[in-house]
Amino acid sequence: MEERISFHDQISRNKLKSVFLILIVFVVLICLGYVIGLVAGPDYFIIIMIISIIFSLSYILISYYNSDKIALASVNAKPASETQYRQYHNVVEGLCLASGMPKPRLYIMENSEINAFASGRDPEHSVICVTTGSLNKLDKQELEGVIGHELSHIASYDIRFMTLVAVMVGMVSIISEIFLRSLWFKSGSRDDSKGNAIFMIIGILLAILAPIVVQLVQLSISRKREYSADASAVKFIRSPTGLTKALKKIRDEHVSTQEVKKINKAVAPLFISNPFKGAFSTHPPIEKRIAILERM
Repeated sequence: MEERISFHDQISRNKLKSVFLILIVFVVLICLGYVIGLVAGPDYFIIIMIISIIFSLSYILISYYNSDKIALASVNAKPASETQYRQYHNVVEGLCLASGMPKPRLYIMENSEINAFASGRDPEHSVICVTTGSLNKLDKQELEGVIGHELSHIASYDIRFMTLVAVMVGMVSIISEIFLRSLWFKSGSRDDSKGNAIFMIIGILLAILAPIVVQLVQLSISRKREYSADASAVKFIRSPTGLTKALKKIRDEHVSTQEVKKINKAVAPLFISNPFKGAFSTHPPIEKRIAILERM
């Protein structure tokens, strides 16, 4: 018989893993900066850092403060009427009352597949959006499981957390890009010292590999947050049954190519189940999520 999993342990474990992965991104950023500083000189590196910070923060701040609007617009979501979607509102109100959270704004997107997402920079500025397929195919208990998962993302400030990760990943990518492009301008100058040539090669390799490494780390962090949200949903509802049954329905669903194309890949990581398949998925395997929930 398999050992039972405590949802408290699962939440703590995944949070620690997420912090560790952020440290990896930070170390890569420091190493990249150090090597570029040796190759290009400290003055040149300071210029690269200033430009990358300005670009990264400008992009991220705009996205951060408008994350809910961007996500809703990208899927053409509509506000969920209380009279038309009474059960949807009742489920959210009940879970918010039990958890002490403010009620998010509720939206609906036209899609026959079972899916949902949450967005917003904090619980006071949050939204939850579910597909029409979720409301048509899930019973009340299963819908509670899905909503509990999305409320967990809001309660854990996952949008804020992933924004921090995105800033660091963005800085690594921009610094690498500026450094590689700057080599074209430096190619006319001669510096035959072996030490500088070695650091130049290391710098080029690091600038090429660093964005790939940190993107893989970002995907890993995203997957850890999904495990944490599953465990927190169990904490909210005090039962893994609803979410487990909902994930099984998602697993068994035959995804229509026509429906998937309606979803913007940029917001796909927000969904409870990534509608796109591939090796670089932002979500852990759904079978593994089900297996963990069944042991709680």
